[in-house]
Amino acid sequence: MARIAGVDIPNQKRGVIALTYIFGIGRSRAKDILAKAGVSEDTKVSEWTDEEIGKIREEAGNITIEGELRSEIQLNIKRLMDIGCYRGIRHRVGLPLRGQRTKNNSRTRKGKRKTVANKKKATK
Repeated sequence: MARIAGVDIPNQKRGVIALTYIFGIGRSRAKDILAKAGVSEDTKVSEWTDEEIGKIREEAGNITIEGELRSEIQLNIKRLMDIGCYRGIRHRVGLPLRGQRTKNNSRTRKGKRKTVANKKKATK
C-alpha cells in the first residue's frame, strides 16, 4: 500500500481514483500529478514502482494538501468571522452562507429541530 502525504492509498484502484483519497486532490489535479510524474492514469497503484511513487510524492508535495489545506481553510473562515462580513456572521450563527432559503430546509447547517412550544392562553 502506497503512502502519500500521510494517507494510505488503496492498491486495487487506478492511480487517478486512488489519488483522490488525499484531501485537496480531485480528479483533474490527480491527472495533472500523474502526467507530470510520467505515470499512466490507468495503471493500478499496486503496479507502481518505488521510483514512480517517489515522483508522485514529489509532485503532490508541490501543492497545498491535507493538514496544511485544512488549516488554511479554517484560517480563512476565522478571518471572515473576525472582520464581521456577511459570510462570517453566517458561519458564526451556523446558517447557510450561499443564499439558500432557511424557512423549510437547511437542516444540515441548523442541526436537529428545536421545537418551540405554543404560549398558553390566559384563562378568564
